[in-house]
Amino acid sequence: MTPPPSDSALVLAPAPDSRLFRRETAPGPQRLARPRRLGPGRPIAYGWTFGPLLLLAVWSAGSATGLIDTRTLAAPWMVVTTAIDLIAEGRLQDNLLTSLGRSAQGLFWGVLAGLVLGLLAGLTRIGEYLIDGPVQIKRAIPALALIPLLMLWLGIGEGMKIATIALIVFAPVYIQTHDGLRSIDSRYVELAETLGVGRRDFLRHVALPAALPGFFLGLRFAVNYSWLALVVVEQVNSTSGIGYMIELARTYGQTEIIILGLVVYALLGLTSDALVRLLQRRVLAWRRTLAG
Repeated sequence: MTPPPSDSALVLAPAPDSRLFRRETAPGPQRLARPRRLGPGRPIAYGWTFGPLLLLAVWSAGSATGLIDTRTLAAPWMVVTTAIDLIAEGRLQDNLLTSLGRSAQGLFWGVLAGLVLGLLAGLTRIGEYLIDGPVQIKRAIPALALIPLLMLWLGIGEGMKIATIALIVFAPVYIQTHDGLRSIDSRYVELAETLGVGRRDFLRHVALPAALPGFFLGLRFAVNYSWLALVVVEQVNSTSGIGYMIELARTYGQTEIIILGLVVYALLGLTSDALVRLLQRRVLAWRRTLAG
């Protein structure tokens, strides 16, 4: 019989590692991290009205509380009353139609010239050598500084006004169209050459689609510039138009008519820009952008 070990002979065995006896359990469902949205967010219906409505609210509040002197800046309700009176007299419609006609003619000729010259300079090297230099020189000269010279050449009638608008509109369309064509990835050109694509098909399926985003950007600038130019040219020996109405109101100190004219210009600018953007979305429906 083996004697029991003495106290001095006792050896303490190491305690078993608790990790070895841990009960294996099936992992629970893991929550997937929600991807972070990096874009500007979903479009909001009529979101474009938020800024103008906020401006109108500040204007109305300032006029109602007296923070804005109505002699310096007419209140919104005074502008609305003046608009109703001018519409009843027929003056606002007549001046508006005259301004629309001038702007449309200048915009048409300016966009046409900018598009044609942009295509010639962007698609041919000789066209770029002949066209781009004079256009850059013209860009360095403010278009409004050419008005005295245009008055000497074309007189002070409608021709001068339309030519001034066309010259101001022409530059952004040309620049954006030319840049869009020159920015085509050279790999697309090499691929088209490898596949034996003809020049007509290359222009139709590669060059022109690549230039369209730039053209529409230039068109948006052009529409905006046409209204800016209209403000100036209609104050030069005009007897009708929104600009003439504003200039006449300045002479008599009628701030409500001046503000009304500016509001009409703003509405024309917003409406025309919205129409161009709508056309752009329809034509460039194949592009996926953050604009939605």
